[in-house]
Order: sequence, then C-alpha cells, then structure tokens
Amino acid sequence: MGLISFFTQKIGIDLGTSNTLVYVNGKGITLNEPSVVAINTASYQVCAVGVDAKAMLERTPKSIMAIRPLQNGVIADFEITRAMIKYFIAKALNKKRFNKSNIVISVPVGVTSIERRAVEEVAYDAGARKVKLVEEPMAAAIGAGLNVDQPIGNMIVDIGGGTTEIAVISLGGIVASDSLRVAGDDVDINIKDYVKSKYKMDIGIVTAENVKKVLGNASKDYYKMRITEAVEEDDDIENNEDNIVEEMEIRGRDIVSGLPIKISITSDEIREAVIETINSIVNAVKRVLERTPPELSSDIYTNGIYLSGGGALLKGLDVYIEKETGIKVFIAENPLQSVALGAGKISENL
Repeated sequence: MGLISFFTQKIGIDLGTSNTLVYVNGKGITLNEPSVVAINTASYQVCAVGVDAKAMLERTPKSIMAIRPLQNGVIADFEITRAMIKYFIAKALNKKRFNKSNIVISVPVGVTSIERRAVEEVAYDAGARKVKLVEEPMAAAIGAGLNVDQPIGNMIVDIGGGTTEIAVISLGGIVASDSLRVAGDDVDINIKDYVKSKYKMDIGIVTAENVKKVLGNASKDYYKMRITEAVEEDDDIENNEDNIVEEMEIRGRDIVSGLPIKISITSDEIREAVIETINSIVNAVKRVLERTPPELSSDIYTNGIYLSGGGALLKGLDVYIEKETGIKVFIAENPLQSVALGAGKISENL
C-alpha cells in the first residue's frame, strides 16, 4: 500500500462553471482554463477544450458548438464534463495518459446527493482512484490561509461564475451557510441586457465579460477612493498600470438595422446594470450573519469577512459589502486560486 501511495498522484480540482483549476501535489496549480468544450454537432466528438474552445464561443459554424458543460456549479452534461476533466488532468500532469489519482473536487454547499454522485462518477470515469468532495467555501477558506480548525469564527464569501458560496466556519466545519446561484455570469448577462435595453445594441457574452473586467464596479465611492489614494501617493494616474478607467467604447450589432455599430459606456451605467445582482449577494451575506451564533459573530466582527473567487475582483465590492454590513472586508491574497489551493492542500493529506 505504501508503494501504491507513493506513486499515486494527488490532485485538487476547482471545477468551476467559468474556469477549472487543477492543483498537482508538489507542483501547485498547473492548469487554469475556461470550462468550455467545443463539439461537432453531427458526431458529438470533442473538437477543442479550455482556452481553444472559449475562443470559439459565439464564433462557430453550425457544425460546431462551444458549450459550458457545467451550469450553476453542477454538471449539466455528464459525457462532456468527463471528457473535459480527463483532458484537463492529463494536461495538468503533462501526460497523455496518467495513473489513477487521488482527487479532491470542490462542490457548492447546496448540491444534492444526486449532483454529488454525478461529480464522483465523472471523476472515477476520468481515471480517479479515490475521490473526495469538499464544499467550495471550506476549500476557499483553507486556500485563503484562514485557520479553519480553531474554535474561531471565519466568514468566507466565494463568488465564482455560476454560484456564490457563503459560509461561517469554525472547528473544521461549516456552522452557517448559503449557496446562491447568482454570481459572475449573472453580472455578464446584466451588462448584455442593459446595453440591449438602453442602446438597442446586441453584444456577445465575451464582450460583456470584458466590459465587466474594465468598468465593472459595485460602489460609487470606489473611484473617489482610488483617485484620492493616487493623489496622496503622488501617482501618475494617466500612465499608471492600475489606471482608473471610467468609460470605454464597445462594438456590437444594432438590433433594429442589423448593422455593426459602436457606443461609449461609462462605469456609472455598468454599476446601475449590475447593482441588483450585487444586492442579491449582499442580502445573502446578511442572512448568513443572522443565522450565526453570537460568539462566532463576535469573531467575525473582529476578524472581518474574506472574499474569494473571480467576483471578488469586481471593483469596490469589498467597499460596498463593508458599508452594508458594518464589518471590515478583505480580499484573499489569490482570490482566483483560493478554492484550487484549498482542494490541493486537502488532497495532500488524503
């Protein structure tokens, strides 16, 4: 058994709706690619996976379809997810074939037993020797460096592409939690719908995602704070890499004439477009706080709330949540990698 254990790969996987990250024992995170698969619609054969497949989104002929096999953090297409996981593990290990591995996979808190079994079966079919599932907020908290084993309350809010996972953790377990099927992908849709409604222009989801990255913000105070900080630090705002962009030009299709057009859109408009989704997340945070035992609430007030996931990078989100809850909010050191790092650390101890 010892020899088998020595040669067994230990892998942690953040199986996300938008991106999948793979952690390999001794190497760290070796893969971070979009959870997208391109298939031939006639033969149902896989044409591309990950980065190559995402480049095909909304750009393919009728014979090829680029799809996301995971929806809201759970498997929507079993066969395609299995092919995707198998491809990602092999690429992460830099091998065309790999020996059976011990795999830890993150799942949303609110998944059903049927959804959990689907994830386990996919991993075993992809070549796993042993599979362990871990709740995303627990993995995120471990990956963010929080001390989850002590009798101290820690609150983590992991905002991914398909779900927002909120949990209060103490003594290695989740005390109070909420799994919200509202997250980063909904922000993209908010932006797409806003542009269509106000400017009668249709844009792709990839363009909407890019607008979110550049202009997306949750707090009107964010830009004021950044400008004040830049002035105090005597930064060159115009040439700073962390430039404060408040307006950008986007291109799309006029839904009336059908012709290509372009418009300019501002950060204030984007905040207006996404604020309803942001408030849904903030309200969920408040609900979890209401269900938290008083002693742990005291710890959270002292230690603060930690944000992880891609949604944590939305400008001013920490400022907005702090204003709404009255509790200090921190962004994890590597928010995009927190879940994968946590799953990887757990896999090393299997």
